Amino acid sequence: MADASSLHCPNCGAAVQSEAGRCPFCRARLATVSCPACFALMFAGAAFCEKCGAKRARVADEGEGAHARCPGCKSELQRIAVGTMAMLECAACDGIWVDAQDFERLCADRDSQSAVLHRLSRREAAGASTRVQYRPCPRCGKMMNRVNFGKVSGTVVDVCKGHGTFLDAGELHQIVTFILDGGLERARERRLEEIRDEERKLLDERRKAAHERDRQSTTSTLGTRSVIDIADLVDLIGGN
Repeated sequence: MADASSLHCPNCGAAVQSEAGRCPFCRARLATVSCPACFALMFAGAAFCEKCGAKRARVADEGEGAHARCPGCKSELQRIAVGTMAMLECAACDGIWVDAQDFERLCADRDSQSAVLHRLSRREAAGASTRVQYRPCPRCGKMMNRVNFGKVSGTVVDVCKGHGTFLDAGELHQIVTFILDGGLERARERRLEEIRDEERKLLDERRKAAHERDRQSTTSTLGTRSVIDIADLVDLIGGN
């Protein structure tokens, strides 16, 4: 990774950490990008990585998504690329929109996960509200569902099925860290155990139902036999 002293705020010139999302002195937003080859960080204006010389990975796109609005703060989203991942990023609140296909690929592709970890810091949204807020999808405008990623990660994100996922500042980093720590595997194991428990409960219920049917059948048979025995006794008495 490039040495921190080689990165300076383009607004005030102060030395900054490569992981910083904003300058700690003037609070200007630092448009750092990921190198597609070594994942070192550099400023977006640089054409090549200062560490390995590879062409920069993050590019602005004025095409698709250029006029989409951030579900969090309503600012305009800007299309970027981190490694080979395409995303929409909010310059105001640092929220990120990831299309459904790209998000699925991120969950499975280690190179994309590494690029995200090197590009995005653990920063949290300043003054983030703990109040539950349902937000509109920037694609279709419908309210998104709030989902605990992997059911056990503790990171609640906004999801529009079929369109994509919106993440507040820091949440994409949390999700990738969760994946790399084996979180998805643990979530799958937990789900498999839940399925096995459900199957066991269903089997027990079926066994109990079968036992109850057998018991009722036996009772009914005994009752019928008693009636037959009484009828035989009456016939016997009458015959005498």
